[in-house]
Amino acid sequence: QVQLVESGGGLVQAGGSLRLSCAASGSIFNIHTMAWYRQAPGKQRELVATIPSGGSTNYQDSVKGRFTISRDNAKNTVYLQMNSLKPEDTAVYYCNADIDTGGYYSYDYWGQGTQVTVSS
Repeated sequence: QVQLVESGGGLVQAGGSLRLSCAASGSIFNIHTMAWYRQAPGKQRELVATIPSGGSTNYQDSVKGRFTISRDNAKNTVYLQMNSLKPEDTAVYYCNADIDTGGYYSYDYWGQGTQVTVSS
């Protein structure tokens, strides 16, 4: 089994920073794209940023220049550095990873979510 465990959420004032982490563990052969999503109350889950195993990162327009996604392949961990936070960034943040466990296919796995609240 594979687990994704997030940490680093919390309450911060507008303009502040937070760093989210998500560590994958279990029967992992290879991790392809890793990503962060978020879901605000009453809204659909939306993609925030992606980072492939090799290649360029991508960001939702609203976070470009403020958020940075990175990964440590040796630790099977993805990070999201969030700077200049705004109240509209308030949401539950989920990490996602496309993981090959050694079988024929790779599968999508999700973390449990971590709450980020930005006060004005």
